[in-house]
Amino acid sequence: MNRLPIAIIVAASLAGTPAMSADWNHQSYSARRQTAGQIIDCMKKRMSDDRSISYNQAAKVCKRQVLAQREGSSSAPLVAADTQKH
Repeated sequence: MNRLPIAIIVAASLAGTPAMSADWNHQSYSARRQTAGQIIDCMKKRMSDDRSISYNQAAKVCKRQVLAQREGSSSAPLVAADTQKH
């Protein structure tokens, strides 16, 4: 299965959402690509688990889920690991 058409559709639908468009424009290319990849993976899993869910429903649910994870992870401070050799 070719992922390019799915990635283009997801990226286009993400760029069109008004709530996320401001946040989306300030993300780097790699962050946008990673977000789109996470949404695509989520949609594939959700649609294979539940054959009755539509593509649009899966897209909405996965967008909310991935964006909630992104917002939750970016608000926490980053802490460097302290490793010591004995």
